[in-house]
Amino acid sequence: MSEDMLILFSFLLFMGIFAGVGIASMWVKKDTTDDYLVAGRGMHPALAALSAVSTWNSGYMFIGFIGFIFLQGYSAIWIALVSTIGQLVAWIWLYKYIQKEGSERNLRSLSSLVSSKSGAPEAKIAAILSVFFLAIYAAAQLTAGGVALKSMLGWHEITGILIGFVLVVAYCYAGGIRASIWTDAAQSCVMIIGSTILCLVALGKVGGLSGLHNELVAIDPAMVNIYPSGLMFGATLWIAAFFLGGLGVAGQPQVVSRVMTLKDDSDRKQAMVWFFVWQTPFIALMFLIGLACRAIFDGTLAPEDAEEGLPMLAQSLNPILGGVILASIFAATMSTADSQVLACTAAITDDIKPEWNQDHGKTKGVTLAIAALATGISLVGQLFPGFGDSVFALVVFAVYGLGGIFVPLILIRMAGYEPDSQHTISMMVAALLGVLVWTLLGFGEYVFPSVPGMGAAFAVHFAFCWKRELSNSNPFGRYKMPTRQISVMGAAFLLTFVVAIEGSYLVAAPDGASNANKVGSYSINGTYSFHEIAEGSEFIEDGESIPIDANSEDSVDSLDGLNIVGVLVTITHQDDETVSGAGCAFADPPQDDTVDASIGYSGLSASDSSTGGFDFRLDWHNSTLIDNTVSNMTKSEIQMMLDGGGLGLGEYELILGVAVQNGGGAFCTSDDTGQDVDYKIDLVSLEYTITAV
Repeated sequence: MSEDMLILFSFLLFMGIFAGVGIASMWVKKDTTDDYLVAGRGMHPALAALSAVSTWNSGYMFIGFIGFIFLQGYSAIWIALVSTIGQLVAWIWLYKYIQKEGSERNLRSLSSLVSSKSGAPEAKIAAILSVFFLAIYAAAQLTAGGVALKSMLGWHEITGILIGFVLVVAYCYAGGIRASIWTDAAQSCVMIIGSTILCLVALGKVGGLSGLHNELVAIDPAMVNIYPSGLMFGATLWIAAFFLGGLGVAGQPQVVSRVMTLKDDSDRKQAMVWFFVWQTPFIALMFLIGLACRAIFDGTLAPEDAEEGLPMLAQSLNPILGGVILASIFAATMSTADSQVLACTAAITDDIKPEWNQDHGKTKGVTLAIAALATGISLVGQLFPGFGDSVFALVVFAVYGLGGIFVPLILIRMAGYEPDSQHTISMMVAALLGVLVWTLLGFGEYVFPSVPGMGAAFAVHFAFCWKRELSNSNPFGRYKMPTRQISVMGAAFLLTFVVAIEGSYLVAAPDGASNANKVGSYSINGTYSFHEIAEGSEFIEDGESIPIDANSEDSVDSLDGLNIVGVLVTITHQDDETVSGAGCAFADPPQDDTVDASIGYSGLSASDSSTGGFDFRLDWHNSTLIDNTVSNMTKSEIQMMLDGGGLGLGEYELILGVAVQNGGGAFCTSDDTGQDVDYKIDLVSLEYTITAV
């Protein structure tokens, strides 16, 4: 059995197991909207926690986070550590408030928390914003599933997205949030086992932790620096964004819905322990796997394809394990997408159209419409490379958008501050604009949009408390305004912290010129592969030329992700001239005919001719660099010379001609009128590594 078939078999087997777990929830479900959206508030803490881990991470962790680590190296540790601290704060305090309010007020959606009254204008606005961001978030999960299937099975992303749509609707209709939680818990168990095996095998391939470190240093010393280079707004805001992003877990409706399935505060505390016991080693495994992907695939996996690292790694090490990992990734992304679709459903039926909240049929209709919307966003996103097709970019935008909208409101309401409708809506709109404008300006590269999102919301809150008569003047609710002495002490502590962070950044951060831009000596090794796109035979008469069309779409191999750097033409022919007559013993013997060939592609051409068999290449890269050492060059310059630049796909034209060479002479006749010519056209791909000397 081929490797592709083993991967497909393993994938289908485990997908069947995960789907079976979800379908099994049908036996215990109740046909009520309360059971459909919050599982009757009786979920076991361990199941709710494992599901929260899965739905919070899912496609982001498996695809987007791996891509981020692939590009950032050690500096990605900040998002892992600081975000976890923010999540811990959310579980200890914010989720306690959310679980209490949800249970006492019988709430099923996060948007209902922003108001004390059901159906209030601010709750409707919050629900609309939830649907907007959650639809994008669900689209990111569908995109992640498409990326995984493309990377490991060669299927088109759109195929994976459409399969995901079908599975999301099936999960929702089978058992609602209960099916999602059960499936999450099952795949979480399989995934942490598979990730452990994958991590150990990958580390063995690169020589352990020390070998991994050395490989990263050879690729680029900046990869092993705990700070990235070129932070426009400094390191403090960059780190603070990760903390606020972790705190933003309390603003994610699909995660909050897990908390709302718990019976009481005791269950919340148990779930919190399960959450961090499970998630912490999982993050560590993903961090090491991301670094191993960079060490193993540097030079073969382009930066824009970095999110394919984990599926490629699993596939390259063991096809059975690859199928398990693929099934886990796909199941996680789909169950997370269905959680987000259900969260949208709750927001619409509880806050936008509360008259539907007990109509089970209409509730399922809303679910189908939201799933279709998310699928449409994912499909349209494929037209916008770098953002719409990036799992990491979509997740960051959605997570920090939701966090900016909900977390500031939850915090002030926890403090006992009761904002009116205008106050609440203004804070939400400010957060939305902060995230949108920051993202459109391209500043997210330097500071994630959690800072401008939450910052804008709190700025409006303090401004309204200060200037607006209808808003309570004390922004801290039941707590007193801090005294001047406390304010000064707080400012001094904050200033000390900022100085310490910025000082360490100035001392330790890379200078911004990575190995890719440093002049030096490099050893270059490469391997060429050949992919047939045309083969045939033609009889060509003397003096004639015939054109032969070929297209990369006819390749016998998949060309996805390959660095196409040239085309190889192979010509074979054998002269069949015969001579006859009384004078042939004294005349010239049969002569080999001359065959000439030229290949053209995208304005480039190459040609050759010979009386025997021959081959020639049309290259658009510098082949002289391969298996050589060069000096006084940068890594970027070498990569530009060795990358195909996106060329290689499309139409080719081969032109063949024959010039007959006759033998014979007096009383010796030649019957040579042409030549049978065999040809083959192969595209040439190159994999290479560049090592600093």
